[in-house]
Order: sequence, then C-alpha cells, then structure tokens
Amino acid sequence: MAEFTIRNHRYTYIHDSKYPSEAIDTHIVVLGSSNRKRFIICLVAFVLLVNTLVLFKVKDISISILLWIFLLSAIFVKLLVLKPVVKESVVVMPAFGVQLETHYMSGRIERRFVPIDKILKPVLIECVNPVTCYWSLSLILRGEAELLLVFKELRPPVKMLIHIWKALCRSSGCKENPGTSATDG
Repeated sequence: MAEFTIRNHRYTYIHDSKYPSEAIDTHIVVLGSSNRKRFIICLVAFVLLVNTLVLFKVKDISISILLWIFLLSAIFVKLLVLKPVVKESVVVMPAFGVQLETHYMSGRIERRFVPIDKILKPVLIECVNPVTCYWSLSLILRGEAELLLVFKELRPPVKMLIHIWKALCRSSGCKENPGTSATDG
C-alpha cells in the first residue's frame, strides 16, 4: 500500500501499488498542467495573430471569406487541442501481462495489452537525433520485428523510466542488468 512520486518541471511520476501482494503494479507519468495551459495559450495567441494579419493585409475582404477563415482557424485549434496527451500509464500484472494506456486531453483513452509470455525483454534505449537526446523504454516482443514503445507520446526522463523498467524486468522474469544490450540473453 505504498505510493512513490518523482516530480520535475515537466512530468510527475507516480508509482502506485495499492493492491495486496503486488498483484497489480501501476506506473503513471503525468504531463504537468502548466505545460498544457501554456500550449493552449500559445495556440490561441497564434490563431488570433494570423487572423489579425489577414484582416490588416486584405482591406476589402468579403464577410464570407472572413467567416471561412475563422471557421478553419477554429477547426485547426480543436484538432490540435484534442491530440495532446495528459498522461500515460503502465499497469504491470505479473500473472497476465502489461497494459499500456495513453490518456488524451479530449478524454479519449487508448489501451494496448501485451501478454507476459510475449515479452522477451524490456530495454532502455538512448535515442539521438540532430535536435535532442532522450531515453525511451521499449519492449522486445516474441514474434515481432519491431520494438514496442511503452510511452508513445511522452518522453519522461531516465530517472522515472528506471523504476518502470525494473518492474517490467521483475514481471517478465529477465535480469535487471543495465549493462547488457538487447542482443544479450
């Protein structure tokens, strides 16, 4: 019946094991609310700026064109606001498998279940691109050619990912050795 929390400026990690004998181990990564508010404020400011520039640039604009601009802007804002992720969670059930959940700002929840016997090994991978470097947690699955990303949208820091990786290692029966590569047994 323990709850463990790690916070930084962008994410909050919550490890919750309320259930007896650690039958269900829940790991939740929540995006900070200040980032969502900042995103929405920037988006609304951008749309207002674009609409203002259109009005100043075109002096003799018809009302129908103006209404179309506002309608398309509203659709654009709605599409962008519905997509962002609020939180992602990993529910580890050692006897059954792992359920991965993605909660969107719109209220939509996307769930994926991976049976425990299909998981070969959870791996922490350092991802490098020309702009940034970040850590990702993935699952090597039996019979699959590609890795399954545990967090599809969020990029929590490695100090949060290690706790989830260890729980996945314990449930899948593999050793917790961060020095081994994905090709090691």
